[in-house]
Amino acid sequence: MRTLITADHVLAFDGASHSELRDGAVLVDDDRIAFVGPRAEAPRDADRTVELGESLLMPGLIDLDALTDIDHLILDSWSAPEHARRLQWSADWFFRRQHVFSAGQRRRIREIALVQLALHGITSYMPIASEVHSAWAESADDFLAMAEYSRSLGLRGFLGPSYRSGANVVQGDERDVLFDEAEGEAGLADAIRFHDTLRSWADPLLTPVFLPCRIETLTPELLAATADAARERGALVRLHALQGDFERDWILEQHGCTPLELIRRQGLLDDRLIVPHGVFLDVNPRVWGEDRGDLAALVEAGVSIVHCPLTNARYGSELETFARYRNAGLNISLGTDSFPPDLIRGIDTGVSVAKVQNRSLAAGDLAGYVEAATLGGARALHRPDLGRIAEGAAADLTAFRLSDVRFGPIEDPLRNLVLAGSARDACLTMVAGRVVMRDGAIDGIDLRAVREDAQVLFDIMRAGYDERDHRGGAGGLFPPVFPLAGERRAADGDRP
Repeated sequence: MRTLITADHVLAFDGASHSELRDGAVLVDDDRIAFVGPRAEAPRDADRTVELGESLLMPGLIDLDALTDIDHLILDSWSAPEHARRLQWSADWFFRRQHVFSAGQRRRIREIALVQLALHGITSYMPIASEVHSAWAESADDFLAMAEYSRSLGLRGFLGPSYRSGANVVQGDERDVLFDEAEGEAGLADAIRFHDTLRSWADPLLTPVFLPCRIETLTPELLAATADAARERGALVRLHALQGDFERDWILEQHGCTPLELIRRQGLLDDRLIVPHGVFLDVNPRVWGEDRGDLAALVEAGVSIVHCPLTNARYGSELETFARYRNAGLNISLGTDSFPPDLIRGIDTGVSVAKVQNRSLAAGDLAGYVEAATLGGARALHRPDLGRIAEGAAADLTAFRLSDVRFGPIEDPLRNLVLAGSARDACLTMVAGRVVMRDGAIDGIDLRAVREDAQVLFDIMRAGYDERDHRGGAGGLFPPVFPLAGERRAADGDRP
């Protein structure tokens, strides 16, 4: 099947980065790009034509921290003064933990999340899920079911179940990590089973990877065993690390070294390592506020980080700074890490934060952020055929409609999209030459059912906090922004 796609604006690869092609055309031959150039010069032998009109056609967006869960950020990224400590397991729950969702509900959660990725223009993803509502972490069987759905939907997934040896809890007034090392060993064995099974499928859209949980919940032994398993299989490893005060302080106390040094000691510091979020390096003012070699160590090893600007901002932390990391030569990819999986809003947030941090409009590196969402993700995945519109590249494409009156006058398609739009303006998601989403619709998907099921599942998750959170529940964990009508009057009673 040869498909000719035309658009007023095409973000084409020029051999080094992207360039804008006006009134452009892209010919897709099966799963590869066969032509990129002006519409007037496009081949005339296509089997079908997709005319996008006043749109921006760009490489498929790569999300390397993509939420495949019901998002809890809407609950725990808000904190009243009396609730300075975020939601966290109680130590009691650690010993009586159980799944909040059934296996069928967990499967549906992941289906809903993948639909959301397609709707928001994500073509390649590496999943992230929360363990707060699981008995422990994820299973190979859960992920094999997700892999089946992912390939039926048509997305490109880099998949592996999470695993850990410990869980973050609160004991008394102190945050801690409690361990069950047998769970970690069993989790890695399950992840290896998943990896080898998925590889045997030989599906070009599905790549097995290792996705252990946060570094403070992994023993040094489990980290080393992960490094060995990945090295034997030539697999990528994504490890959440360098992301918070508690992580750094706890690892220093327990292991006598920084998280980065622990990664190095256990054999994980190489070019197959992908690190979300990479915020707490020595250059961060909350660490040392000066360069003591952390960035150089990551660059020398070939490590990639996954920057999640929107989620980081919601939790009050950002890179110090995006420009400093890029200038050091560190490969930066992007992730969403929460709902919605909107990399356009993430780019806007990152650019705006950079301007504030540096007190300079020149620090708003929009091109750098777009490269991170495309070329940076491809480099992290070791996939030079992704993240670009070029002859011979994989036909993974995303388009955003620019014709809505709310965009205002179009000056530059990317600037207009980031300033006035969002990933909800996606009008095409194509993976390996197959149209996954067009104009907000996905073949065979009942979006009304997706929305209704998501609400039911979210309500189940929300109710579960009453039982497992360290502060107890009784329905008071999530007060509204303003009290419901009549509640303030009732609380005030007869007060004059």
